[in-house]
Amino acid sequence: MYRAILMDLGKVLIDFDFSAGYRALEEFCPYPEAEIRRRVTATDLAARFETGLMEPRDFCAQFCAQLELKVDYDRFCAIWNSIFSGVLVPESMIEGLARRYRLVLVSNTNRIHFEMVRRQYPVLRHFHHMALSYQVKAMKPRPEIFLEAVRLAGCRAGECFYADDIPAFTEAARKLGIDAVAFESVAQLSTEMRRRGIAWE
Repeated sequence: MYRAILMDLGKVLIDFDFSAGYRALEEFCPYPEAEIRRRVTATDLAARFETGLMEPRDFCAQFCAQLELKVDYDRFCAIWNSIFSGVLVPESMIEGLARRYRLVLVSNTNRIHFEMVRRQYPVLRHFHHMALSYQVKAMKPRPEIFLEAVRLAGCRAGECFYADDIPAFTEAARKLGIDAVAFESVAQLSTEMRRRGIAWE
């Protein structure tokens, strides 16, 4: 029944914490973490960047202006990327899935984050295709990014299984005919896949 596995990046494949980035920024600007968070979320900069409407250096310049941030581009990228931590899904599982199904990453992300993640997390090499918001020019839960993932998978929506940590995104995928579950843990994901006869071992 299933020919493709679609998987979210952040909080499913790789963990992240925006608070770590906000705390790192405190050293270089006049605002505490709470105010940094408020100022960042009050703009549409991140959304524009993650839909490919801004180039990385333009994003950096506008972001720094918003926070009166005194860092160069390379330091900014290092701070911006400091949110990521460990891999949540074992590489052995991803490798096993990749041997049996088309594996497609589906992520709301931006060029700075993704270029670093691709370099630093070898687990991504197992994915056959990637539907990334900044390349597709659409962020989840918009249908365009899911439809692109299905196109890349080379099968019908109903032949795809999708895992994402945000229930609104799994619901959007289900409306398109994709079988989707909200990720809670590796154990829970394993149970959901076994119930469907999806094998990786």
